[in-house]
Amino acid sequence: MIVVTRLNGSGFAVNPDLVERIQETPDTTLIMVDGAKYIVRESMAEVIERIAAYRARIVTMAYGTEPRTLTGPQPTLAPVAALHAAPALHAAARTQDGGR
Repeated sequence: MIVVTRLNGSGFAVNPDLVERIQETPDTTLIMVDGAKYIVRESMAEVIERIAAYRARIVTMAYGTEPRTLTGPQPTLAPVAALHAAPALHAAARTQDGGR
């Protein structure tokens, strides 16, 4: 969840996975997938940054590592490469066992 602020100053939490659109006209409006609309004090850029930080925390928790900056070391793509190699490995195994 990310915390945002209503125009009256009260804070509330929003599930960022349910945000469909964000508009600035001139107030920032969060439009949810169910059609609900929330007008918030934060700018569109601030809301996007909070969503990005939330998602980075989720990935960090999943991998059990510290978040990396864009200028720091980049994550390895070995798991993704392994996924792409899997179909070729299965095809080779089928060829070796007569297609069974």
